Amino acid sequence: MNVLLEPLNFEFMRNAMIMGIFLGILCAVVGSYMIVQQMSMMADMIAHSVMAGLPLAVFLKLPLSVGALVAGVLSAVVLSGIESQSRLKLDAVMALIFSLFLATGTTLVTVLPGADRIDVIHILFGNILGVNQSDLKLTFGITLIIVLGVWLFYKELLFYTFDPIGSQASGMRVRWYYLGIVTAISLTVVASLQTVGVLLLMGMLVAPGMTAYMLVKELHHMMILGSCLGAFASIAGMYLSYYLDIPSGSAIVLVAFGLFLLAFLFSPSHGILTKSGFVKDIKQ
Repeated sequence: MNVLLEPLNFEFMRNAMIMGIFLGILCAVVGSYMIVQQMSMMADMIAHSVMAGLPLAVFLKLPLSVGALVAGVLSAVVLSGIESQSRLKLDAVMALIFSLFLATGTTLVTVLPGADRIDVIHILFGNILGVNQSDLKLTFGITLIIVLGVWLFYKELLFYTFDPIGSQASGMRVRWYYLGIVTAISLTVVASLQTVGVLLLMGMLVAPGMTAYMLVKELHHMMILGSCLGAFASIAGMYLSYYLDIPSGSAIVLVAFGLFLLAFLFSPSHGILTKSGFVKDIKQ
């Protein structure tokens, strides 16, 4: 019991675990839509594109979260515009936007007065142990907004997710739903900058959702189970970080991947070790 209680004696550990729970829920809900819509690489593009907004936010004396959100949404809007008005493939356009915004960010850091104060290493890898009450309130607010939004528009999002052509033909304003999902991804990136950072964010966005995808069939079940798995990965990762003295963000992502690996191997319906064909081959 002392093993579980000892880390909780420190306020920074309590804050980190609460943040991890919020982040686990947020990433699972948003990541579930990303997985079923095959938008995972778009999330990676947005996560790196926020770098362009950070030096501008510093220069204009705005919160970094505002700059990151604007840059993330803008990158997705530019992507959609180029894709819809040309014959270019989506992956090629993503690579272009990714490099453009990343190059813009690194240039602005050296050009704009005061922007060189940005800790790029901190942005890339995060520091969940350094979160404070303001960070917790921001992440809780983002999580609450996105969960409420999904609950209110679940049927419409479900229709758009699995039948975008049919939803457009029925009169749905699919551009607004696209913008809503992109904004949710950008908000998730903003909430994750302080914790796991840009480079490790993709692990938390996709791992819990992919694990749940291997275990359940319904989208809402996938989001609920993914949220539980994400929260567990965050808490377990913090304990590993505390006792093994390893980076917290990396530990969280490693636990999340470990859970996926277990589902990949032992899922009743999709596990490679539990499929009927594999079992028959072993018996033979």
